[in-house]
Amino acid sequence: MILPPKPPARPDKVSLWRYVKLFRQDILSAQPAKLYRAWMAEFRTPFFRSFMVNDPTLVDLVLKERPDDFPKSSRVSEGLRPLLGESVFLTNGETWKRQRRIIDPAFEGGRLRDTFPAMWAAAQACVARLEEGIIEIEEVTSHAAADVIFRTLFSIPIENEIAAEVFNEFRDYQRSQPIVNIAAFLPLPRWMPRFFRRRTRETAKSIRNLIARLTQARADEIAAGTAPDDLATKIMTTADPETGERFTPEEMVDQVAIFFLAGHETSASALAWTLYLLALYPEWQERLAQESAALNECDFKVMSELKLSRDVFREALRLYPPVPMMVREAGCPHTFRGREVKTGSQIVLSPWHLHRHERIWARPDAFEPERWQTEEGRRCAREAYMPFSAGSRVCTGAGFAMVEGPLILSMLLKMFRFELVEGRVPQPVAHLTVRAKDGIWLKVSKR
Repeated sequence: MILPPKPPARPDKVSLWRYVKLFRQDILSAQPAKLYRAWMAEFRTPFFRSFMVNDPTLVDLVLKERPDDFPKSSRVSEGLRPLLGESVFLTNGETWKRQRRIIDPAFEGGRLRDTFPAMWAAAQACVARLEEGIIEIEEVTSHAAADVIFRTLFSIPIENEIAAEVFNEFRDYQRSQPIVNIAAFLPLPRWMPRFFRRRTRETAKSIRNLIARLTQARADEIAAGTAPDDLATKIMTTADPETGERFTPEEMVDQVAIFFLAGHETSASALAWTLYLLALYPEWQERLAQESAALNECDFKVMSELKLSRDVFREALRLYPPVPMMVREAGCPHTFRGREVKTGSQIVLSPWHLHRHERIWARPDAFEPERWQTEEGRRCAREAYMPFSAGSRVCTGAGFAMVEGPLILSMLLKMFRFELVEGRVPQPVAHLTVRAKDGIWLKVSKR
C-alpha cells in the first residue's frame, strides 16, 4: 500500500534550544513519533509548561465543555498580530463573543446558497486559467481560493487591481512570517517589542492599508444605498443584538484580514493536498471525474450529488489539516490524566496528531475516503476530527469551506487529469498552514 508523505519525526529527546530551532522551521517535524500514540504529553521550558492533549475527552473539555476556562493563548497569537490586529481569530472573552454575534449571521444556512454563484464563477475562472503541463499546484489553488474570497466578500474577482495587490502582498507575508514569534517562548511584558522581522511588519501594514481601501469603499456604497448583497455588506450592516453596536472601520479591517487568512490560506492548502492525493490514487480521481458530470448548471442543489468529492475532501483534511495545531491557555488550575495543570499552562491541541492517532483510527496514515461511510469512521469523526476546530470557537466558515472545496475540486477534475511528476514527492511542512516544502508539482492534461 502506498502511503501519502508524512514529515519525519525528531528524536525523543532534544535540548530546548534545538527544539525551538526546529519548531520555528517546521512544527510538524519538530515533534517526536510517540505523539501519534500518546494520550497526553508534557513539555517543560524555564518559563511555562505545555501539555499536548490527544485524549478525546480532554479535547472536548477544552473546546466544548469549558471553553471559557481555556482562552486562546497570546503566546502563539503574537506572531500574527501585525496582520490580524484584534480579529476574531485572536481575541477572547466578551470581545470575542461580541465579534461572533456580528459575524455569524453572515455565514448562517441560507447565506451559503447566496454565495454559491460567486463560488461557481471563481471555480470556472480557475478552470479557464489552468494550462496543460507540469504545474506547481499550490499556486493554482491559492489563486482560486483568493478569488473565492474576493467574489464572496466584496463581489470583485481576483483580477480587480486592489484584490490582486492584496493577494500578491499576502504571498510575501506568508514567506516572511515564521509560524511562531520569539514571544511564544519568553515571558515578555506587553510593552516590550516583539522582534518582528522588518519585512513582516511592512508587508502586514501594506495589506491592511489595501483592505482599508476596500472596506471604506464598501462603507461609502452602503451609505449611498448601492452596496451589493455580499458578505462584506452583511457583516458591516449587522448590529450586535445585545449592544446595537457595529464594527468600526478599524475592526472591519481586522476581520477582513482573518477572513482572507482563514478562507484563502486554509482552502488553498486543503485543495492542493487533495489534488496531490488524487494524482497518487488515480482510481479515486477517475471516480470523482465521473461524478463531476453532474456539474451542468449553477444550482446549489448540485452539491448533494458530489458525495464522493466531499468524502475525498474530508479525507484530505484528515491527513493534511490546514491548521495543524491550536494553542489554548489554562485560565485556572486543572488536573489532566493525574497531572497538575497550573494556571498559565499552554494546552496544545493538534489536529495533525489527533487525525493520525494510532489508537483511534484504523490505518491512520492511509488515504481511505470510504472510511467516512462506515460506522467506525463516523465515530472517529465525532471523537477525533477537527480540521475547523470544535465547540463554540469552531471556524465560522466551516460550512463555506465544505462547499467551496468539493465544488472547485469537481470542476477541475471534469476538465483536467492530474498525474504525479517523477522525483517530486512533496514534503509537508507547517508555515501559516500545512504546505509542501518545495511545492506540489503535478502534470496537468485535458481530459
